[in-house]
Amino acid sequence: MAVIKARSRDGEEKTVEAEPGGVLMEPLRDEGLLDAVCGGVASCGTCHVYVAESWLSKTGERTEDEAYMLESLEAVVEVRPTSRLACQIDFTDDLDGLELEAAPDA
Repeated sequence: MAVIKARSRDGEEKTVEAEPGGVLMEPLRDEGLLDAVCGGVASCGTCHVYVAESWLSKTGERTEDEAYMLESLEAVVEVRPTSRLACQIDFTDDLDGLELEAAPDA
């Protein structure tokens, strides 16, 4: 099991335990932290998270589709340099202890 330290949209601190595999969006969605409406194809932005800066390099590079979706969100929510779509991050053992915050609803 890997641990994700997450802050919900209402500021509640949660520790999520999940098996690595799949994408980060899945355990966060299952825990009720994200809506993940599009199911993981980077087309809705409802899995937008702010990754702690110290963890950002471990989450990989933004895909082109992810960058476009984040750019489209800028008009309605704050997009930070640490913004990522959780559906575009492979959830691996390397992310055990990951710290993040769910971004506000778009």
